[in-house]
Amino acid sequence: MSNIKNGGIDRIEMMQTLVRIVESGSLSAAATQLGTTQPTISRRLQSLETRLGTKLIMRTTHAMKLTDDGERCYQHAKKLIENWNALEEDLKNANDEPVGMLKVRVPHAFGQDQLIVPLVQYLTDHSQITVEWMLNDHSPDFINDGIDCAVHVGEITDSAMVAILIAEVPRIVVSSPSVLSKHSPIKKVEDLNTLPWVSLSTFYRNKIVLKSTDQKGSSSYELEFAPKFITDSLYALRNTILSGIGIGVTSSWVINDDIASGKLVHLLPEWHADPLPVYLVYPYASYYPARLRKFLNLIRDVMPTLAGTRPPSPKSK
Repeated sequence: MSNIKNGGIDRIEMMQTLVRIVESGSLSAAATQLGTTQPTISRRLQSLETRLGTKLIMRTTHAMKLTDDGERCYQHAKKLIENWNALEEDLKNANDEPVGMLKVRVPHAFGQDQLIVPLVQYLTDHSQITVEWMLNDHSPDFINDGIDCAVHVGEITDSAMVAILIAEVPRIVVSSPSVLSKHSPIKKVEDLNTLPWVSLSTFYRNKIVLKSTDQKGSSSYELEFAPKFITDSLYALRNTILSGIGIGVTSSWVINDDIASGKLVHLLPEWHADPLPVYLVYPYASYYPARLRKFLNLIRDVMPTLAGTRPPSPKSK
Protein backbone atom coordinates (compact mmCIF):
# COMPACT_ATOMS: atom_id res chain seq x y z
CA MET A 1 0.00 0.00 0.00
CA SER A 2 1.36 3.42 -0.89
CA ASN A 3 2.12 5.95 1.79
CA ILE A 4 -0.75 8.22 2.82
CA LYS A 5 1.69 11.14 2.78
CA ASN A 6 2.89 12.97 -0.31
CA GLY A 7 5.90 15.17 0.28
CA GLY A 8 4.81 15.79 3.85
CA ILE A 9 1.23 16.68 2.92
CA ASP A 10 -1.53 14.32 3.98
CA ARG A 11 -3.80 13.13 1.16
CA ILE A 12 -6.93 13.75 3.18
CA GLU A 13 -5.68 17.26 3.87
CA MET A 14 -5.16 17.83 0.15
CA MET A 15 -8.68 16.62 -0.61
CA GLN A 16 -10.15 18.81 2.15
CA THR A 17 -8.28 21.75 0.70
CA LEU A 18 -9.69 21.16 -2.80
CA VAL A 19 -13.25 20.95 -1.45
CA ARG A 20 -12.83 24.16 0.56
CA ILE A 21 -11.38 26.01 -2.46
CA VAL A 22 -14.29 24.97 -4.67
CA GLU A 23 -17.04 25.61 -2.11
CA SER A 24 -15.67 28.90 -0.79
CA GLY A 25 -14.86 30.23 -4.25
CA SER A 26 -11.23 31.26 -3.75
CA LEU A 27 -7.91 30.23 -2.25
CA SER A 28 -7.98 33.10 0.24
CA ALA A 29 -11.48 32.18 1.49
CA ALA A 30 -10.41 28.53 1.80
CA ALA A 31 -7.37 29.63 3.82
CA THR A 32 -9.59 31.61 6.19
CA GLN A 33 -11.99 28.72 6.71
CA LEU A 34 -9.18 26.22 7.28
CA GLY A 35 -7.25 28.56 9.57
CA THR A 36 -4.10 28.73 7.45
CA THR A 37 -2.46 30.95 4.83
CA GLN A 38 -3.10 31.35 1.11
CA PRO A 39 0.42 30.15 0.18
CA THR A 40 -0.22 26.96 2.16
CA ILE A 41 -3.50 26.40 0.32
CA SER A 42 -1.77 27.00 -3.01
CA ARG A 43 1.01 24.55 -2.10
CA ARG A 44 -1.50 21.84 -1.17
CA LEU A 45 -3.37 22.33 -4.44
CA GLN A 46 -0.14 22.12 -6.45
CA SER A 47 0.86 18.95 -4.58
CA LEU A 48 -2.50 17.35 -5.35
CA GLU A 49 -2.25 18.29 -9.03
CA THR A 50 1.31 16.93 -9.18
CA ARG A 51 0.30 13.65 -7.56
CA LEU A 52 -2.67 13.18 -9.89
CA GLY A 53 -0.75 14.40 -12.93
CA THR A 54 -3.46 16.77 -14.10
CA LYS A 55 -4.63 20.36 -13.78
CA LEU A 56 -7.61 20.62 -11.46
CA ILE A 57 -8.34 24.37 -11.38
CA MET A 58 -7.84 27.01 -14.03
CA ARG A 59 -7.17 30.43 -12.48
CA THR A 60 -7.11 33.93 -13.96
CA THR A 61 -6.88 37.30 -12.26
CA HIS A 62 -10.65 37.50 -11.79
CA ALA A 63 -11.98 33.96 -12.04
CA MET A 64 -11.47 30.37 -11.01
CA LYS A 65 -12.93 27.34 -12.80
CA LEU A 66 -12.69 23.60 -12.33
CA THR A 67 -11.32 21.58 -15.23
CA ASP A 68 -13.19 18.41 -16.22
CA ASP A 69 -10.67 16.39 -14.21
CA GLY A 70 -11.05 18.88 -11.38
CA GLU A 71 -14.82 18.38 -11.30
CA ARG A 72 -14.41 14.60 -11.11
CA CYS A 73 -11.78 14.95 -8.40
CA TYR A 74 -13.98 17.34 -6.42
CA GLN A 75 -16.92 14.90 -6.43
CA HIS A 76 -14.70 12.02 -5.33
CA ALA A 77 -13.03 14.22 -2.70
CA LYS A 78 -16.38 15.14 -1.12
CA LYS A 79 -17.35 11.49 -0.79
CA LEU A 80 -13.92 10.55 0.51
CA ILE A 81 -14.03 13.23 3.23
CA GLU A 82 -17.55 12.27 4.28
CA ASN A 83 -16.54 8.62 4.53
CA TRP A 84 -13.36 9.51 6.41
CA ASN A 85 -15.34 11.66 8.89
CA ALA A 86 -17.82 8.85 9.39
CA LEU A 87 -15.03 6.36 10.02
CA GLU A 88 -13.17 8.70 12.36
CA GLU A 89 -16.22 9.50 14.44
CA ASP A 90 -17.33 5.86 14.54
CA LEU A 91 -13.97 4.72 15.88
CA LYS A 92 -13.30 7.61 18.24
CA ASN A 93 -16.83 7.89 19.59
CA ALA A 94 -18.28 4.43 19.76
CA ASN A 95 -20.86 5.71 22.25
CA ASP A 96 -21.98 8.33 19.72
CA GLU A 97 -20.97 11.15 22.06
CA PRO A 98 -20.92 14.48 20.18
CA VAL A 99 -17.56 16.25 19.99
CA GLY A 100 -16.14 19.32 18.29
CA MET A 101 -17.59 22.60 17.00
CA LEU A 102 -21.21 23.13 15.93
CA LYS A 103 -22.03 26.34 14.03
CA VAL A 104 -25.70 27.33 14.17
CA ARG A 105 -27.49 30.34 12.70
CA VAL A 106 -30.68 31.40 14.48
CA PRO A 107 -33.09 34.36 14.27
CA HIS A 108 -32.15 37.35 16.44
CA ALA A 109 -35.23 37.20 18.64
CA PHE A 110 -35.54 33.45 19.17
CA GLY A 111 -31.76 33.13 19.42
CA GLN A 112 -31.62 35.55 22.36
CA ASP A 113 -34.68 34.28 24.19
CA GLN A 114 -36.57 31.01 23.83
CA LEU A 115 -33.78 28.97 22.24
CA ILE A 116 -31.25 29.72 24.99
CA VAL A 117 -32.78 27.18 27.41
CA PRO A 118 -32.54 24.19 25.01
CA LEU A 119 -29.09 25.39 23.91
CA VAL A 120 -27.87 25.37 27.52
CA GLN A 121 -29.34 21.88 27.97
CA TYR A 122 -27.54 20.68 24.84
CA LEU A 123 -24.20 22.07 26.08
CA THR A 124 -24.78 20.62 29.54
CA ASP A 125 -25.55 17.17 28.15
CA HIS A 126 -22.55 17.16 25.81
CA SER A 127 -19.47 18.47 27.57
CA GLN A 128 -17.13 18.00 24.58
CA ILE A 129 -19.12 20.33 22.33
CA THR A 130 -18.52 23.99 21.51
CA VAL A 131 -21.36 25.91 19.84
CA GLU A 132 -20.91 29.04 17.74
CA TRP A 133 -24.32 30.75 17.98
CA MET A 134 -24.84 33.24 15.15
CA LEU A 135 -27.80 35.64 15.22
CA ASN A 136 -29.09 36.45 11.75
CA ASP A 137 -32.60 36.69 10.28
CA HIS A 138 -31.57 36.15 6.66
CA SER A 139 -31.18 32.93 4.68
CA PRO A 140 -28.01 31.08 5.70
CA ASP A 141 -24.97 30.74 3.47
CA PHE A 142 -23.81 27.30 4.55
CA ILE A 143 -20.71 27.08 2.38
CA ASN A 144 -19.16 30.52 2.81
CA ASP A 145 -20.00 30.77 6.51
CA GLY A 146 -19.27 27.15 7.34
CA ILE A 147 -22.67 26.74 9.02
CA ASP A 148 -23.89 23.29 10.11
CA CYS A 149 -27.58 24.14 10.43
CA ALA A 150 -30.00 27.02 10.86
CA VAL A 151 -33.38 27.83 12.34
CA HIS A 152 -35.11 29.95 9.71
CA VAL A 153 -38.33 31.93 10.13
CA GLY A 154 -40.15 32.61 6.86
CA GLU A 155 -40.50 30.85 3.54
CA ILE A 156 -37.59 28.87 2.07
CA THR A 157 -36.47 29.89 -1.40
CA ASP A 158 -33.38 27.70 -1.78
CA SER A 159 -34.25 24.12 -2.75
CA ALA A 160 -30.61 23.03 -2.52
CA MET A 161 -30.87 22.25 1.19
CA VAL A 162 -32.96 20.18 3.58
CA ALA A 163 -35.79 22.26 5.06
CA ILE A 164 -38.07 20.70 7.69
CA LEU A 165 -41.15 22.64 8.82
CA ILE A 166 -41.13 22.35 12.62
CA ALA A 167 -43.36 25.16 13.94
CA GLU A 168 -45.20 28.36 13.12
CA VAL A 169 -45.38 31.78 14.75
CA PRO A 170 -48.78 33.55 15.10
CA ARG A 171 -48.88 37.27 14.16
CA ILE A 172 -51.34 39.91 15.30
CA VAL A 173 -52.01 43.65 14.89
CA VAL A 174 -51.15 45.83 17.90
CA SER A 175 -51.10 49.49 18.85
CA SER A 176 -50.23 51.69 21.78
CA PRO A 177 -53.17 53.38 23.56
CA SER A 178 -51.66 56.78 22.65
CA VAL A 179 -52.10 56.15 18.91
CA LEU A 180 -55.69 55.01 19.37
CA SER A 181 -56.55 58.09 21.45
CA LYS A 182 -55.80 60.33 18.47
CA HIS A 183 -58.07 58.53 16.01
CA SER A 184 -61.64 57.33 15.65
CA PRO A 185 -62.45 53.93 17.21
CA ILE A 186 -61.32 50.89 15.21
CA LYS A 187 -64.43 48.81 14.62
CA LYS A 188 -63.73 47.03 11.34
CA VAL A 189 -60.64 45.99 9.41
CA GLU A 190 -60.95 48.86 6.93
CA ASP A 191 -60.51 51.32 9.81
CA LEU A 192 -56.88 50.23 10.12
CA ASN A 193 -56.20 52.34 7.03
CA THR A 194 -56.72 55.47 9.12
CA LEU A 195 -53.80 54.72 11.49
CA PRO A 196 -50.05 55.29 11.04
CA TRP A 197 -48.02 52.11 10.46
CA VAL A 198 -44.57 50.71 11.15
CA SER A 199 -43.24 47.67 9.34
CA LEU A 200 -40.86 44.73 9.64
CA SER A 201 -38.95 44.69 6.35
CA THR A 202 -38.07 41.01 6.50
CA PHE A 203 -41.75 40.04 6.27
CA TYR A 204 -43.84 43.05 5.22
CA ARG A 205 -43.06 46.57 4.13
CA ASN A 206 -45.94 48.66 2.76
CA LYS A 207 -48.75 46.14 2.59
CA ILE A 208 -50.00 43.08 4.40
CA VAL A 209 -52.93 40.66 4.10
CA LEU A 210 -55.07 40.08 7.19
CA LYS A 211 -57.41 37.11 7.49
CA SER A 212 -60.45 36.28 9.56
CA THR A 213 -62.43 33.08 10.06
CA ASP A 214 -65.89 32.99 11.59
CA GLN A 215 -69.15 31.05 11.26
CA LYS A 216 -69.73 32.64 7.85
CA GLY A 217 -66.40 31.42 6.50
CA SER A 218 -62.99 32.93 5.78
CA SER A 219 -62.27 36.51 4.73
CA SER A 220 -59.12 38.36 3.75
CA TYR A 221 -58.28 42.04 3.43
CA GLU A 222 -55.12 43.61 1.99
CA LEU A 223 -53.92 46.74 3.71
CA GLU A 224 -51.59 49.16 1.92
CA PHE A 225 -49.81 51.93 3.80
CA ALA A 226 -46.79 54.22 3.80
CA PRO A 227 -44.90 53.18 6.95
CA LYS A 228 -43.45 55.85 9.22
CA PHE A 229 -40.71 53.47 10.34
CA ILE A 230 -39.16 50.35 8.75
CA THR A 231 -36.85 47.92 10.53
CA ASP A 232 -35.51 44.37 10.22
CA SER A 233 -35.49 43.91 14.02
CA LEU A 234 -38.47 42.41 15.84
CA TYR A 235 -37.39 44.10 19.06
CA ALA A 236 -37.03 47.51 17.39
CA LEU A 237 -40.50 47.05 15.89
CA ARG A 238 -41.98 46.28 19.30
CA ASN A 239 -40.30 49.25 20.97
CA THR A 240 -41.40 51.60 18.20
CA ILE A 241 -45.02 50.45 18.52
CA LEU A 242 -44.76 50.95 22.28
CA SER A 243 -43.48 54.50 21.71
CA GLY A 244 -46.62 55.42 19.76
CA ILE A 245 -45.03 55.94 16.32
CA GLY A 246 -47.55 53.63 14.68
CA ILE A 247 -49.36 50.31 14.71
CA GLY A 248 -47.83 47.12 13.34
CA VAL A 249 -48.10 43.38 12.82
CA THR A 250 -45.76 41.40 15.05
CA SER A 251 -45.20 37.94 16.46
CA SER A 252 -47.61 37.56 19.34
CA TRP A 253 -45.02 36.20 21.78
CA VAL A 254 -43.01 39.43 21.68
CA ILE A 255 -45.89 41.58 22.94
CA ASN A 256 -48.11 39.25 25.01
CA ASP A 257 -46.83 40.76 28.28
CA ASP A 258 -47.33 44.29 26.91
CA ILE A 259 -50.95 43.47 26.06
CA ALA A 260 -51.52 41.94 29.50
CA SER A 261 -50.13 45.07 31.20
CA GLY A 262 -52.13 47.46 29.01
CA LYS A 263 -49.08 48.97 27.31
CA LEU A 264 -50.35 47.67 23.97
CA VAL A 265 -53.80 46.89 22.58
CA HIS A 266 -54.58 43.87 20.41
CA LEU A 267 -56.57 45.36 17.53
CA LEU A 268 -59.44 43.41 15.99
CA PRO A 269 -58.55 40.04 17.58
CA GLU A 270 -60.61 38.21 14.96
CA TRP A 271 -58.15 39.40 12.29
CA HIS A 272 -54.55 38.21 11.98
CA ALA A 273 -51.72 37.84 9.48
CA ASP A 274 -50.71 34.38 8.30
CA PRO A 275 -48.41 32.72 10.82
CA LEU A 276 -44.74 32.60 9.88
CA PRO A 277 -43.33 29.13 9.20
CA VAL A 278 -40.27 28.00 11.15
CA TYR A 279 -37.88 25.65 9.37
CA LEU A 280 -34.90 23.62 10.47
CA VAL A 281 -32.44 23.94 7.60
CA TYR A 282 -29.19 22.13 6.81
CA PRO A 283 -27.22 20.97 3.74
CA TYR A 284 -27.80 17.66 2.02
CA ALA A 285 -25.11 15.11 2.91
CA SER A 286 -24.66 11.37 3.09
CA TYR A 287 -23.22 11.67 6.58
CA TYR A 288 -24.05 13.90 9.55
CA PRO A 289 -21.83 13.89 12.69
CA ALA A 290 -23.35 13.08 16.07
CA ARG A 291 -23.11 16.71 17.24
CA LEU A 292 -25.40 17.78 14.39
CA ARG A 293 -27.79 14.82 14.55
CA LYS A 294 -28.44 15.28 18.25
CA PHE A 295 -28.91 19.04 17.90
CA LEU A 296 -31.37 18.58 15.03
CA ASN A 297 -33.38 16.09 17.09
CA LEU A 298 -33.45 18.50 20.03
CA ILE A 299 -34.68 21.47 17.96
CA ARG A 300 -37.32 19.37 16.19
CA ASP A 301 -38.71 18.40 19.60
CA VAL A 302 -38.56 21.72 21.44
CA MET A 303 -39.34 24.34 18.77
CA PRO A 304 -43.11 23.70 18.56
CA THR A 305 -43.35 23.89 22.37
CA LEU A 306 -41.58 27.23 22.89
CA ALA A 307 -43.50 30.31 24.01
CA GLY A 308 -44.89 32.05 20.95
CA THR A 309 -44.76 29.06 18.62
CA ARG A 310 -47.16 26.23 17.89
CA PRO A 311 -47.04 23.05 15.80
CA PRO A 312 -47.54 23.71 12.08
CA SER A 313 -51.15 23.70 10.95
CA PRO A 314 -52.07 20.72 8.74
CA LYS A 315 -52.44 22.90 5.65
CA SER A 316 -48.85 24.17 6.11
CA LYS A 317 -47.25 20.73 6.01
